[in-house]
Amino acid sequence: MDVTMIGTGKMARGLSTRLLVGGHSVSLIGHTPGKAESLAAELKPVGNGRIEVAKDGRIDGEVVFLAVPYSVTKSVILTYHDQLAGKTLVDITNPINYQTMEPASPDNISGAEGLEKMLPETTNVVKAFNTVFSRTLPDAQKAGVPLDVFIAGDNPQAKAKVIQLVESGGMHPIDAGPLARARQLEALGLLHVALQSQINGGFASAIKIIS
Repeated sequence: MDVTMIGTGKMARGLSTRLLVGGHSVSLIGHTPGKAESLAAELKPVGNGRIEVAKDGRIDGEVVFLAVPYSVTKSVILTYHDQLAGKTLVDITNPINYQTMEPASPDNISGAEGLEKMLPETTNVVKAFNTVFSRTLPDAQKAGVPLDVFIAGDNPQAKAKVIQLVESGGMHPIDAGPLARARQLEALGLLHVALQSQINGGFASAIKIIS
């Protein structure tokens, strides 16, 4: 599958690693000069996939990962708005006010739903990976078990694409339901972040559903 990764930070590195292990093609878009090129060179030996830097910020992937801080998501959407038509957009962000440790999303809806309102009607938003920390992605597991990746979205075909990416990267997808469930997933993401100091997690812990 062809994937475009908007972002070049820790989550972008971890997600790209799993995608390459799964044999997918990754095109990087960064906004710090030289950072996308450095990350592409670093990850080139990983897996059986292919990684490159997007030419002129062009989005060619059928799936696009929004791997940037929530605070800049609106500006990113405005920049690439027209190119996102017809794409599956994976929102991995957590809308958190880190000073108060309270939600920073619009009232009564999730950050993902807020972004959806800004996008072309043909863009399918899927919430995923917001409860996963970047430190756990290189191995795709914690304590010997695959990472759980919660997935919420309204379009079955879009969710199926994300599920395929998760499974091929050695992780365990959990269909959490419609995009409205992003409200609960973002709350869970906030809780996971807030607990780190209490559990000495070092942002290397993972949430696991056992049934």
